[in-house]
Amino acid sequence: MEEGNTTIIMASLSTLSPSHLTNLTHSILSISHHHRRRLAAVLSSPTLFSLTLRHLLSLSLPDKTHLIANYLLSLLHPLLIHRKHHSSSTVTMKLRDLDAVVLLLFLCETHQLHPDVLEASADNWREILGNTYSNTMLSNNSGLWTCDAGILMPYIETLVRCKRFVDIMGGYNHLRRRDQKEGYEVPAARAAVVALRAVEVFNAAASNAGEVECVICKEEMSEGRDVCEMPCQHLFHWKCILPWLSKKNTCPFCRFQLPTDDVFSEIQRLWEILVKSSELHVA
Repeated sequence: MEEGNTTIIMASLSTLSPSHLTNLTHSILSISHHHRRRLAAVLSSPTLFSLTLRHLLSLSLPDKTHLIANYLLSLLHPLLIHRKHHSSSTVTMKLRDLDAVVLLLFLCETHQLHPDVLEASADNWREILGNTYSNTMLSNNSGLWTCDAGILMPYIETLVRCKRFVDIMGGYNHLRRRDQKEGYEVPAARAAVVALRAVEVFNAAASNAGEVECVICKEEMSEGRDVCEMPCQHLFHWKCILPWLSKKNTCPFCRFQLPTDDVFSEIQRLWEILVKSSELHVA
């Protein structure tokens, strides 16, 4: 699974132009610096460490999955921002959640590299993790990007590890309510709906869009009236598309997906964009 995901990301990266790849590297570098500073702050402050660890311990496993899923989502967006027809809402994490997830990932990394270290009392974890972090900084070997050189590979490894964890925990379907059937649908993100364009209908424009009628209500769109234009350039009556997008995040004509506020559905949507771009590279 991890090798397949790594291949998908690498193939997708290979489709970026040199300028886009440079911009991506700068974005990742900025993110990594911010996350390193947060981890250093947590480890250097007894009070902040205690509060962050207490927050982590209070979370159920599904809550931790959701935390890592949000973190994964924040890492996916820089990779996809230059993709054609890629539209996304801003991904932000509360500082408390960011502190919790970088500490959680560092705990997992420490346990993987030195499984006996964390057998000590939790009262000693801050000192132990602080020493481990310092040594990691010196050795330039950390999944939390403790070096600037080779920034892409640690970033990819972190993406893959988070994606694997979310997949194992059920990712896209695991946290759905038990009464939901397969084919679960999610509404479009409010920010994505607000950003949709209003365009005036012309006969030529309607013909270019591939339809002369709104496929939702099957009525012809009146020339000279404003209608909604989706990112895929298909047109719909506002009165038809808004109720539709309140239930589904797909274009009724071509199934183009708008962003959604559901974190697992959004990860799935962005991952499908990655897969398609990697398939284009292979082709």
